Amino acid sequence: MKQSLFEQRNQSAWQRFTQQLDALERGKASRDTSAHFSSDYRHLCQHLALARERGYSSHLVDQLQQLAMRGHQQLYRHRDHLGARLIGFLLGGLPRLVRQEWRCMVAASLLFFGSLIGIALLVYLFPDLVYSVISPEQVGSMEQMYDPDARRLGRFGERDSGDDWMMFGFYIMNNIGIAFQTFASGLLFGLGSLFFLLFNGLMIGAVAGHLTQIGFGETFWSFVIGHGAFELTAIALAGAAGLKLGSALLAPGRWPRSEALRLAAKPAVQLVAGAALLLLIAAFVEAYWSSMTYTTPLVKYVVGAGLWLLVLAYLLFAGRGQHAPD
Repeated sequence: MKQSLFEQRNQSAWQRFTQQLDALERGKASRDTSAHFSSDYRHLCQHLALARERGYSSHLVDQLQQLAMRGHQQLYRHRDHLGARLIGFLLGGLPRLVRQEWRCMVAASLLFFGSLIGIALLVYLFPDLVYSVISPEQVGSMEQMYDPDARRLGRFGERDSGDDWMMFGFYIMNNIGIAFQTFASGLLFGLGSLFFLLFNGLMIGAVAGHLTQIGFGETFWSFVIGHGAFELTAIALAGAAGLKLGSALLAPGRWPRSEALRLAAKPAVQLVAGAALLLLIAAFVEAYWSSMTYTTPLVKYVVGAGLWLLVLAYLLFAGRGQHAPD
């Protein structure tokens, strides 16, 4: 292709990219400009490579080279802004989103924590009821895991502290799998999320009620109270995200269902991202703190209560007085 035709075909794209650069360098770029900048920068780099390969004039190559250098600087500067926005989301955006989606959060919390507390009380009062929820083999495994004589709590068999890293990875994979399952099943008009919130609540509650009833309450509660602040809250967040998707399908309002689902997807995915962060923290606490037997249950109760207060304060008060993120 002749240079003149190459320039004629791509001149408008170069001018548009130059305008984007000018706006970014002045700090006055619009959201649309930022959204298309990366793809336009890649196209410019392709044009520069073609100009060099075809031996076009040094004037054109230098012009494109200058634009590519400016674009490279803005691209990494833009990525820094993305990192800042991510930090801003974690420090204020996530709790603001939780408060904004309070209806889904309340519904998910009532389903999950309500079923958990309800079945725990019933199993404590009527011990044989546990076998209607959990198989005898699972009950036996839970009793072994939380036996007061165990060297490491909350684990099958006898593991030493060298296995903490392996357990950390296991907890992450297991918990995030449960959260994603609870979230994604919301696409079944919310019924899947409703089911998994109730299912997980019943399972955890039945175990809690049974272990408390047989006298293993101190080892069980001292084990779960620390990481439970993050893990149980994350399950509620994932459930709220799934219910958000389900409500968009059941009651799309004036939007077509596809559009209502698209609009609901952004806050739902952000809630799941927050749940994943909490589960990462929960896995660390569970692997390196909860299973320890070197400290007293009282210390674990105090630390656990402090973590619950920290999580609740974060969700209720963090980010107030700030603008919501785009």
